[in-house]
Amino acid sequence: MSRIELAPALAEDFERILDHLAQYEITDGDSRIRDIMAAIGMLERNPLIGRPAGDNRELIIGKDARGYVALYRYIDALDIVFVLALRHQREAGYVRL
Repeated sequence: MSRIELAPALAEDFERILDHLAQYEITDGDSRIRDIMAAIGMLERNPLIGRPAGDNRELIIGKDARGYVALYRYIDALDIVFVLALRHQREAGYVRL
């Protein structure tokens, strides 16, 4: 099983998502974060499941209003998945990239 490492800046992405949900009075923010983390957890057994995105990969999580994209890099030699950023599928790009 691959090890998963979350970039420290990913906390900002989660905060941004939760702020957006609060702004629109969506009350299931905690369950959305759990769903995102469960999807990221699948990378332990399937690190190449995401679509190629240059040197990185993108994991599609959910769909429509509950759809997110996690940007990650898998280093085969170390068997580590580095999760770099998270955004809603409808966002134009990753905030810090």
